[in-house]
Amino acid sequence: MRGADAALGAAGLAGFLSLWEATPRLGLVEDDYLPPVSRVAGALAGELADGAFWTALGDTLTGWAVGLLIAVTAGILTGGVIAVVPHLREATSSTIEFLRPIPSVALIPLAVLLYGSQLQSVLLLVVYASFWQVLIQTLYGVQDVDPVAEETARSYGLGTWARVRHVLWPTALPYVMTGVRLAAAVALILAVTAELVIGAPGLGQRISVAQSSQAVPEMYALVVVTGLLGLLINVGARTVERRALAWHQSVRGEVAV
Repeated sequence: MRGADAALGAAGLAGFLSLWEATPRLGLVEDDYLPPVSRVAGALAGELADGAFWTALGDTLTGWAVGLLIAVTAGILTGGVIAVVPHLREATSSTIEFLRPIPSVALIPLAVLLYGSQLQSVLLLVVYASFWQVLIQTLYGVQDVDPVAEETARSYGLGTWARVRHVLWPTALPYVMTGVRLAAAVALILAVTAELVIGAPGLGQRISVAQSSQAVPEMYALVVVTGLLGLLINVGARTVERRALAWHQSVRGEVAV
């Protein structure tokens, strides 16, 4: 089944690239706006040979990784504390529901005022967007702890940290890993967006420069790179999730299928 799925995926990708190549060559759109995929591939090869491209890629990955690490750490700790203290959960619920829907891009003016086009601006947007993914999933996970299991652990005399380790954390971990996987994708989106809009160093800035200088094939090549980067991040996050939840029923069932 996996071989068939891979073959179907490859066929779909080949069909998409063929359609992309044919669309400008048949005159359906001007190739000044959408160059054939062969020209984009040539531009991509040129980018890969340029040292500045790798520097920009490193800047983007730095903003993504640091921002994601801060968001995950803060989301797990904050969500865990809020979830186990009922009064704190009630006191913060309205604030969370008020802040969570605010789009991160709405904070771009604030980020520019505070940090200009520096890395801190990227981190502000990445952390804000990713934090809520982890926080909400952690809240759901902790609240899903079986009260009977919790009371049983208490009756056997397990201390606070032992209950966290053996009861709370195993229940919350699947939710947390889902939050981390979602946050990883959101962090990349916000990192590239911040670079594109604010002008912070990275792939987004190179896309903006290519667009303003009419280097259309190079612009599409960089967009393709961001897409591939997102794909790799998603595959990596799924791999980490499977390894962390190898003991969980959902992953064991997935492997069995």
